[in-house]
Amino acid sequence: MPSGREFRLRIRSIKNIAQVTRALQAVSASKVRKAMQAVLNTRPYATKAWQVLTHIAGQPGRDNLHPLLSQREEVRSVLVVLVTGDRGLAGAYNTNIVRYAMNKFDDYPVPVRYITVGRKGRDLMLRRRKSILAEFSNLPAAPSFADVSAIGRLAVQEFLEGRSDEVYLVYTDFISMARQIQDMKKLLPLEVESGVGRVQDFAPATRGLAAAYIYEPDQMEILGQIVPRFSALQVYQAILESQASEHAARMIAMKNATDSAKELASALTLEYNKSRQQLITNEMLDIAGGAEAQAK
Repeated sequence: MPSGREFRLRIRSIKNIAQVTRALQAVSASKVRKAMQAVLNTRPYATKAWQVLTHIAGQPGRDNLHPLLSQREEVRSVLVVLVTGDRGLAGAYNTNIVRYAMNKFDDYPVPVRYITVGRKGRDLMLRRRKSILAEFSNLPAAPSFADVSAIGRLAVQEFLEGRSDEVYLVYTDFISMARQIQDMKKLLPLEVESGVGRVQDFAPATRGLAAAYIYEPDQMEILGQIVPRFSALQVYQAILESQASEHAARMIAMKNATDSAKELASALTLEYNKSRQQLITNEMLDIAGGAEAQAK
């Protein structure tokens, strides 16, 4: 059995760990609220852009409207934008999204390249010897559209120049504080009819007559501006969703770690008290035995 000093050192170290995990839990709780607000702030723009895009793309000759809307006859290469975190201590958050991507693309019939967002995803994909086109890490805690627009521009450029025939976005969708799910959507070519992830939910279904738009200067020029920006907006929204999911996962993981540390410290304190009680009892028995021996 460990000595009393060893018990005290272990209890002290566990309590110190509990203080750290409690602090990380509080920080994550604050960050997840800000991340949720950032997700909500992107929805009005996404809603209006989606309405205009669906109206233009619904015109005859959709495949000729813009290169980002046209389907390739033969898919020879695929690009995947994988969104993970820069840090750990978030439970299985990073491992789950990488495993999800591997299940989707490990046995893909054509070559697959990756754009990784986050150090954890980059490291895990390099460990699996996957082809990484580019990596983006150390994003700001509250990224702006300008901070992540380079990711969307790179994906659009790869598609337009023919080096990738399909572009997919793999990220973690924030549902609630207790639930985050891995999600994948086709980024390019943009599929207007089937919707683009949760962006289609932003614009409620309208009844009666459809909205009429007057385009100036013309539809083609507006489409040339909206489609690339909307593709980049999807990447931006996915990063915001993933950041909110990461903070929520870290908050839950740190709460579980704090609770476990408290339980372990309580169990060790109980064992320590039992050992002290046993030691005192043995000493009292020794004294009683010695007194009885002297009396004889």
